[in-house]
Amino acid sequence: MSGHSKWHSIKHKKGAADAKRGKIFTKMAAEIAVAAQGGADPTMNFKLRLAIQKAKSVNVPAANIERAIARGSGQGDGARLEELAYEGYGPSGVAIMVKALSDNRNRTGAEVKSAFSKHGGNLGSPGSVAYMFEQKGVIVCRPGADSDELSLLAIEAGADDIDDSSEQLMIYTAPNKLEAVRDALGEDNVESAEIKQEPSQTVMVDDASKAKTILNLMEALDDLDDVVEVTSNFDNPEEVLTSIQ
Repeated sequence: MSGHSKWHSIKHKKGAADAKRGKIFTKMAAEIAVAAQGGADPTMNFKLRLAIQKAKSVNVPAANIERAIARGSGQGDGARLEELAYEGYGPSGVAIMVKALSDNRNRTGAEVKSAFSKHGGNLGSPGSVAYMFEQKGVIVCRPGADSDELSLLAIEAGADDIDDSSEQLMIYTAPNKLEAVRDALGEDNVESAEIKQEPSQTVMVDDASKAKTILNLMEALDDLDDVVEVTSNFDNPEEVLTSIQ
C-alpha cells in the first residue's frame, strides 16, 4: 500500500471518540456550511452532498445539518467561514497538510503554528509540501463487511486501490469516481466516503519514540476547533503502531 499513510485508520478510530464528545458535530457543521456556499441544493452540489453524508455517518442531527446549510447559503446566522490550507513538516521530516474552516484566519493561523512548534514541527510556506500529495476519494467500509466481495465491486466500479490491512476495508478512487464506487458498494456497507489529500509516497518511521511524537503532533492539530482534516506522509510498521497506541 505505498502512498497511503496509516493516519486514516488512526483518525477513524479517534473520530469515534470525538463523536461521543460531540466535538465532531461542530466540525461537520462547518464543512456543510462551506460546501453550501456553492449552492444549498445537495442534488446539484456534489461537495455538499458528500458533507451531508459524512455528517450523517456520525449521527449529526438533521436540525444541525439544516442550520449549517442555511448558514453557508446566507440564510442563517453566523460569520461566513472560509477554507484555509496550511503546510508544514513534523518530526523526522514528515510532510503534513492541514485543512481548516474558520471565520478568523489570524486566530486559526496562530493556533496551527503553535501546535507545530509545541510538538517538534515547523509551519511551512504555501507549496512547501503540497506537491507530495494528491486528491483522492477515500471510502471506509463498515466493520464486518465482506472484503473480497466489496473489493471486486469497487474495482468493477472504477476504484484505483484497495487497502485490506486494517480492521476495516479502505478503498481509494479518483475524486470523480468516488460517488459511483460508493453507490456500487451499497449504503449499508459504507461507513464514510470523502475526498482527501493522500500522499504520493510515504516516509517509513520505524522508531517508536519518533512515531509517537509525530502522532502527538497530528492529534494536537486535529484537536484544534477550526481544523477539519490533517494528512501526513508518514507510515509505521504495524508492530510500532501497536506499541504506541
